Amino acid sequence: MSVGVVTVFGGTGFLGRRVVRRLRQHGLSVRVASRHPERSRLLFGADDPLLQPVEADIHDQQAVADALAGAAGAVNAVSLYVERRRDTFHSVHVEAAQRMAGEAQRAGVERFVQVSGIGADPASPSLYIRKRGEGELAVRAAFPDAVVVRPAVMCGPDDAFLTTLLELLRRLPIYPMFGRGRTRLQPVDADNVAEAIARVLRRGQRQAVTYECGGPRVYTYEELLGVVARHAGLTPRLLPLPFTAWHALARVAELLPNPPITRNQVELMEVDTVVSPNVPGLHELGISRHSIEDIMRQMVSGQ
Repeated sequence: MSVGVVTVFGGTGFLGRRVVRRLRQHGLSVRVASRHPERSRLLFGADDPLLQPVEADIHDQQAVADALAGAAGAVNAVSLYVERRRDTFHSVHVEAAQRMAGEAQRAGVERFVQVSGIGADPASPSLYIRKRGEGELAVRAAFPDAVVVRPAVMCGPDDAFLTTLLELLRRLPIYPMFGRGRTRLQPVDADNVAEAIARVLRRGQRQAVTYECGGPRVYTYEELLGVVARHAGLTPRLLPLPFTAWHALARVAELLPNPPITRNQVELMEVDTVVSPNVPGLHELGISRHSIEDIMRQMVSGQ
């Protein structure tokens, strides 16, 4: 990619802000596009002349076009896990993704990166997983040379995954597991994913490639709980709970303003999320993968 500005949609989110920082470390100018540009100033400061916060609603075609004007690269790091009003899985992961890719194509953007997820499948019975898969197809239809990055469950000191597990393990004398804890996970450091996106944008060739990003080890859910508990000095009692019970609990929880669990999250825990052996990933991009044990040490030492 030629030297130029990179527009990052969702640049103030969990992954997006890491992408912004990595791009700046690579010497690239970054335009942080979000609905609340003031958050960019709080996250990144106001002193960097090569970092530009802009207000952009992904549902507004003109706002998306303005955010992409003159950009050499673009990243869609927008994610949605709970549907609210007009922010549905279809409107965000399919329609908005296609809008960004289409406007990027019209603006002459050289590289477009779509962040999706391992297991994205337009034929999935899960609404969330299906819309992720449809989003990939919509992006490639609008921007044929788009690069798709599919992370496994992303982790970091300020995540919503390990942090939640740690908090619940500390609070609950008996921890209810998803099913029998046999779902296989390959959690990945979000910083590794951000570095992967930065390296993809730095590469010169323009071609459609899909990367799957996973950590160095595959765990069962029960094994992962053991790792988290051990680093926190805990010895929890684990109670298997059928997925049918989890779905019933999630259905009730979704009536709350901030549900602690959603049916979408339950569905994600019913399927394995591990990288495919025949799909390129972090290794092919020359990235050394951080372990969950490393992240847990950071989290525990920082508390």
